[in-house]
Amino acid sequence: MEIVDYLRIARRRLWLLAGVPVLAAGAAATLVLIAPQQYTAIAYVAAPALVGGAAAQQYTGNQAANQFAAAFSAAATSPRVVDEVAADTGVSPNRLRSGLVVSQVGASSQMEITYRSPERASVAPVLAATAERALAFLFSSQVAIATEQVTAASADVDAATAAITTWEKENEVTQPDKIYQATLNELASLRQQRLQMQAVGNGRGADAATEAIEAGQRRLDTIGPKLPDYEALIAQRDAATSALSSARQGLQAARAQAQAADPQEVTSVGAVRAVSRTRSLINATVPVAGAGLLLAVVLIAMLELLARNRAGEPPTSPSGTPTPPNGPGPRGADDTREIPAARAGRVGRAAAVGQVSRVGGRVYGSGGALEAQTGR
Repeated sequence: MEIVDYLRIARRRLWLLAGVPVLAAGAAATLVLIAPQQYTAIAYVAAPALVGGAAAQQYTGNQAANQFAAAFSAAATSPRVVDEVAADTGVSPNRLRSGLVVSQVGASSQMEITYRSPERASVAPVLAATAERALAFLFSSQVAIATEQVTAASADVDAATAAITTWEKENEVTQPDKIYQATLNELASLRQQRLQMQAVGNGRGADAATEAIEAGQRRLDTIGPKLPDYEALIAQRDAATSALSSARQGLQAARAQAQAADPQEVTSVGAVRAVSRTRSLINATVPVAGAGLLLAVVLIAMLELLARNRAGEPPTSPSGTPTPPNGPGPRGADDTREIPAARAGRVGRAAAVGQVSRVGGRVYGSGGALEAQTGR
């Protein structure tokens, strides 16, 4: 088929080609016009200190902005945040999910939260609550975790200190490690003094030094076997103290990060405005009209195909025998067709090629060439 054929078909089916898109666009426009007026606003979340800044803990590096955007988008639409916002504002979770849109501003760390609703009074509260709950979900939880770590580390230090105190009471000695070291130093000094006294012939002084050395050795023999257990308790307390110091540093950093994510400082809600019905009509009718045009083309193609299939079936006689296009009745190899040569008593001249016959002043032929004159 050529273009002319397609144009001829389109002109013949113009009612269908134009009617379906018009009906579809009209239905879409009707739905938009009868729908209640929608209102919308945008909340901006700009917290540069949270991404690559001094307070940044979670989002650092070249992909920090994209990571923050992805995390914030997921948090703002998470079931927990949606349920919390619904409890704060009284808006149903289903309406929140259908009306909230979270997007990143370019490649920056700034986020936009858009909300659309037929209830104008609920737009600004929903945006403010969503930004607050999402930031709290991302950063306030870090403070809670860090606080729990500090509490656990403090409990470990207290337990280690209590174990040391209990050991000292049971063994009736305080700080045996220091006593052991001091006794070792004292014995070394006494041995040196005894040597000096023996060298100068001071026997009484040498004997006194010997008694002091023996007393110190007895103390070492008493403390020495117990010292490993005590040193293990000391090491445990030192480890707990180190963990406590690290946990406190983490808590301080988490608090700084939560302060940098304060919703009152990083969130701003724009003015609430009515959604333009003209834009809504265009956005709704244009795609629907295009789909209707495509549907009309498909219907026309189906109708044309059906019409061609019906036209290709040979007609049948009352007895069920196929009827040729030129007249009823079966035809054989010797049958002829009637070819009128003259009408209304005028002399005609016919030319044909093939087999011919003449009956009752009429000329019959099956094809070929013939010249004859007939008349009444």
